[in-house]
Amino acid sequence: MERCPVLIEHVPSILDMRRYLVMEQAEYPEPMREAITSLENRGHPFRGSTASRTDWCEGMGLKILSEDGPAEWLYWVGCATALDERNQKVAQAFARLLQRAGVDFAILGEEEQCTGDPARRIGNEYLFQMMAQANVETLGRYGVKKIITTCPHCYNTFKNEYHQFGGDYEVVHHAEFLARLVAEGRLRMKESSLGSLAFHDSCYLARYNGIVQEPRTLLERAGVELVEPAQRGERTFCCGGGGGHLWFEEYGGKRINHERADQLLATGAETVGSSCPFCMIMLSDGVKVRAGDRDVKVLDLAEVLEEASRP
Repeated sequence: MERCPVLIEHVPSILDMRRYLVMEQAEYPEPMREAITSLENRGHPFRGSTASRTDWCEGMGLKILSEDGPAEWLYWVGCATALDERNQKVAQAFARLLQRAGVDFAILGEEEQCTGDPARRIGNEYLFQMMAQANVETLGRYGVKKIITTCPHCYNTFKNEYHQFGGDYEVVHHAEFLARLVAEGRLRMKESSLGSLAFHDSCYLARYNGIVQEPRTLLERAGVELVEPAQRGERTFCCGGGGGHLWFEEYGGKRINHERADQLLATGAETVGSSCPFCMIMLSDGVKVRAGDRDVKVLDLAEVLEEASRP
């Protein structure tokens, strides 16, 4: 869309076609149907998940708005971060960094539900609007004005789509927020021991919102040796999980996450860096399958920074 000389906007057209198939024809893959049903019944798209919204932070002493009153910042955890076992470690690392920096923040806990982003991308616009309106009401009840999130999908939805429903917030992705804390001296750095790192840009950060330099500045401050894949920044390559494809089985050809894993592994990096829970799920699988005998870690920015920061 950015490069088309005759301004063809194919992405909105694809979304409209999906809306017609889902809402008018009820034709969409079974895994997506299950995700929509889970959103309707459980407030998140991960059918079969047994984790609660607060299992990840048990014993951490975090403030919950309903119990501990207002805070300057709301940490919106997001479904994939709160409910996926691998991404729970990212939430823990990020929360510990916020505590270490003395940030006044709280979470919604069990009152948090999905932003509705998967519903909109899959094509169920009605469900998205219902969830958005409910979330705006919840946030309004607590007077929330500032939101930090570790999920670019949540970030994009809050920043660019919730204003349609009266939700106007200062929304910051954790890559931006951590870079700010380091620049202010609230997090002190030591030399990282992770070696070389290939950073994967999330589509919803780099392509949609132009957040490209902040993660790299953060990695440089952490003392990481950054090695770049050919497709990076605003020309990044998808992890394969966006647009509802986290709930879609690919058939035929090379899997998208395997293709991206090959691109990142080709840099020779010892670590792959991520800034998105969807990307974390897809790249962890892709690197595990494609790395062979190489021991390559997949880490979120919060985990990289925690490893490289002083107590």
